[in-house]
Amino acid sequence: MIEESTIRSLHVEAMRHEDLHAGHDDHALFQASTVSALLDGAYEGDLTFAELAGEGDTGIGTLNGLDGEMIAIDGRFFRADVEGSLNEIDPDERTPFAVVSRFSPDRELPVTGPMDLAGLEELLDGDRAEAPVAVFRIDGRFGSVKARSVPRQHPPYRSLGEVVADQNVFEFGPVDGSLIGFRFPAWVEGVEIGGYHFHFVDRALTRGGHVLDLSIDSGVALVQHSDDLHIELPPGLELGSPDLAASTHEAISRVEHRG
Repeated sequence: MIEESTIRSLHVEAMRHEDLHAGHDDHALFQASTVSALLDGAYEGDLTFAELAGEGDTGIGTLNGLDGEMIAIDGRFFRADVEGSLNEIDPDERTPFAVVSRFSPDRELPVTGPMDLAGLEELLDGDRAEAPVAVFRIDGRFGSVKARSVPRQHPPYRSLGEVVADQNVFEFGPVDGSLIGFRFPAWVEGVEIGGYHFHFVDRALTRGGHVLDLSIDSGVALVQHSDDLHIELPPGLELGSPDLAASTHEAISRVEHRG
């Protein structure tokens, strides 16, 4: 189970499909499945996007079959395909992994560039609150965005590390758009991704993907802090302790930053 020290810092509640919409704080995060399951090739979930929309309006994730990168913004859910083109997701489609929130920012930070992704993360690090988790929406003018998506997978599924070897990397810019993302503490690695995780969508809602790097010229970062995470576990999946083994961290790092 989750260690007591983790529970004191972040309230983690596991639930099953029948427990959805039971009601929770508006600043709570909702997650479908776990990163560890996704790393192992669990690409078929039981949660529809209609159900996911009932839990939050802002977030990131993927679709069943690992069919592209998902971006939720302003209550609309988009898929970035292997070429980085966006289309709105049918509410009956399902997800094997996603994390969303009913976004209600409690901080607003000006972003003055140019700065790369590392510089942006350093800026956001300077505004850490006591809450262990932060949700971000960063609207701005980007000189460039380096992003990726992956092709749809078919059974028997390979591990995520193998799939990412076939990723397609593309660049946008100059472009106006938004970053949607999260910052989780390192000790939840395995349940979630420790550190920062961003997806991008352009203002026209035509292009997007998983962010590998960027250059931002100017913008504003809207930040919501949270200490409450609800995780819906598909049948057969249990919630164990976050795995801080070096091998798990390295696997996540390769998947997140490869490109």
